[in-house]
Amino acid sequence: MSISIIETAAPYALDVTITDDTLSVELSDGRTIAAPLEWYPRLLHGSDKERNNWRLIGRGEGIHWPDLDEDISVAGLLAGKPSGESQKSFKKWLNNRESN
Repeated sequence: MSISIIETAAPYALDVTITDDTLSVELSDGRTIAAPLEWYPRLLHGSDKERNNWRLIGRGEGIHWPDLDEDISVAGLLAGKPSGESQKSFKKWLNNRESN
């Protein structure tokens, strides 16, 4: 018995939409994946202007928000992984934001 192997390229991000509670990413394979904004505290605490200032990195393998110093990979989104940032790191970032 033979098994046919189909090689497919990993999908990459094409576009990003953020609402008050959801991050949605349009993928190259036609899917749109959504995750709760709660999974990404920096995005959750960012302003609309900061959230909408994003760029694709690694030819769409990830998304970067320079104003929030946040990076999210497509692989992580597809795996259902929330932010891996520690509470200590996030609190330091949040305190620094509030003091500016």
